[in-house]
Amino acid sequence: MTPSDTPLIFYVKLQVKPERVDAWLEAVHTLIDRMAEEPAFISCDLHRDANDPTLFTLYERWNEASVQGFLDHQSTDYRAAYDALLPELLQKPREPQVLELLQSWG
Repeated sequence: MTPSDTPLIFYVKLQVKPERVDAWLEAVHTLIDRMAEEPAFISCDLHRDANDPTLFTLYERWNEASVQGFLDHQSTDYRAAYDALLPELLQKPREPQVLELLQSWG
C-alpha cells in the first residue's frame, strides 16, 4: 500500500442538533459518496451512539502518508459545501482525532 504502509485514520465525533439529524444524514451521505471517489480513500464507517440518537462518529481510513498530505488533497468543492452546512446542523464543532493503528485483527 503506498504512499504509506499503514493507513491514515480519522475518528470524528459529531453532535447533531436533534431537529437537524435527517438533514445532517443527507449531507454526510453525499459527502461520503464523494469521498469514496477520491484516489486515497480506503473506507469510512458511520456510527450512531446506541444511547444518544444525535451523537455520531465517522471512522475514516485513507491511503495518505501524513495528515498534511491528506489536507493537501482535500480542498474540494464538495467538502467546502459540507463544511458550510455544519454550523446550522451541529450542536458544537466536530471533534476530529487522528488515530495510530497499533494492531488489527480480522
